[in-house]
Amino acid sequence: MTDQTLPADDRLIVALDVPNAHEGLLLANRLGDAVSFYKIGLGMLTGGGLALATELKLDQGKRIFLDMKLFDIGATVEAAVRGLAQFDLDFLTVHGDPYVVNAAKQGAAGKDMKILAVTILTSLDRADLDGALIKPGDIADLVVERAGRAFEAGADGVIASPQEAALIRALPEAAGKLIVTPGVRPAGADLGDQKRIATPASAVAAGADHIVVGRPIHRAGDPRAAAEAIVAELRAR
Repeated sequence: MTDQTLPADDRLIVALDVPNAHEGLLLANRLGDAVSFYKIGLGMLTGGGLALATELKLDQGKRIFLDMKLFDIGATVEAAVRGLAQFDLDFLTVHGDPYVVNAAKQGAAGKDMKILAVTILTSLDRADLDGALIKPGDIADLVVERAGRAFEAGADGVIASPQEAALIRALPEAAGKLIVTPGVRPAGADLGDQKRIATPASAVAAGADHIVVGRPIHRAGDPRAAAEAIVAELRAR
């Protein structure tokens, strides 16, 4: 049984991967003060995602990670990020191509919003990369290379699987930078579409600053208890 008085730990970011803002708000209300940081992704954008982000930020004092994975020509990325920065968000993702990162940083200039670069999606394996005509090589090597280039372009952090977190943390360019890891599953949880995963404690031990957990929490019979169990695991290491 979890400790109902355990305070939230913002190393845990809960992904609100539900159909719309109404369901997202219901879930956030169920989680209450057990969770302090939420991720809102592209799938909810047309379902009121930005309105939910504003409500959680302003009315409930939550931190917000907007996971848009922006990718376009530099001028478009810069303009999009400048517009999103007005919502006082905490994290925003863009693809890790250096020119995209550089444009995003220009768009976020003067704001506290952190730009996180996507290296290689945690749902992909080498066969997926071959199908997308990505150059040959071990995934971990490609992730580390992309992370280094993103840091050089000004990224505040990167998104990478738990399996590559330690390699990225060892980069000289990673000093003072954030590593945020999706693909985190508590022991015994269904893997879903994730292929490169780790438990919450092992991801943080490998160098992650934040972990992102979605389905193991929002599909649990008691989402708050599931979140509190993860926080307890993080604090026990």
